[in-house]
Amino acid sequence: MTAPIANPWIAYRQPRRQPRLRLFCFPYAGGAASTYRGWAGELPEEIEVCPVQLPGREGRIRQPALLGMDELVDAAAAGLGDELDRGPHAFFGHSMGAVVAYELARRRRDAGRPEPLHLIVSARNAPTVPDSDEPIHDLPTERFKQRLRELNGTPPEVLDHPELMELVEPLLRADFRVNETYEHRPGEPLEGPLTAVGGLADEHVPQDGLEAWRELTRGPFRLHMLPGDHFFLNGPGRRDLLSVVARRLLG
Repeated sequence: MTAPIANPWIAYRQPRRQPRLRLFCFPYAGGAASTYRGWAGELPEEIEVCPVQLPGREGRIRQPALLGMDELVDAAAAGLGDELDRGPHAFFGHSMGAVVAYELARRRRDAGRPEPLHLIVSARNAPTVPDSDEPIHDLPTERFKQRLRELNGTPPEVLDHPELMELVEPLLRADFRVNETYEHRPGEPLEGPLTAVGGLADEHVPQDGLEAWRELTRGPFRLHMLPGDHFFLNGPGRRDLLSVVARRLLG
């Protein structure tokens, strides 16, 4: 593999000398590449972690967040295309990031580019499962903040700090809009292995919603349920999740 070139779509990368594959990690709504900053130190040397930085956050905060799934996936396909063409790779996505990863895999497959060697989707119902949650991206500010507290993904110090909230609210609304206006278009299943991971205490993503991912690939499917709620990757399920990722990618 050739040496990586600086790319605004990837942050916190720690290059490996001879990785077996590179793992591109897509964040949840309102999340950023820093979610995966510590993964390189906890996964085997054969895996080079590439945290994906979407527009509108951290080092790309001056760029407008994208407002639709097609727009976001088109931009990711263009921004990450050279990286993905460099060699074997896999995708991991949590919540909204799971759908971004899945649609990017489909977009590249339809364009004649290689699929990821493995797709790992986390804390997200399959796109074929109707979303029963109340849309929140256009709620009034106080109700929006209340729903964010209930979802438990935004730190309380952000929700309780008016200046910080003013800064991040447009990004959060944009990401929830991407997620909530997304509609799955039927098409050919993926060919490679697909692993779904969920939290045992996740009230928003039940096990049958994760099982439905099975229909979206012709390859092997596995499901793992881990301790924790919707954000188990930041809590008690983190170590188990990284173990699953390593086992599934290295076999």
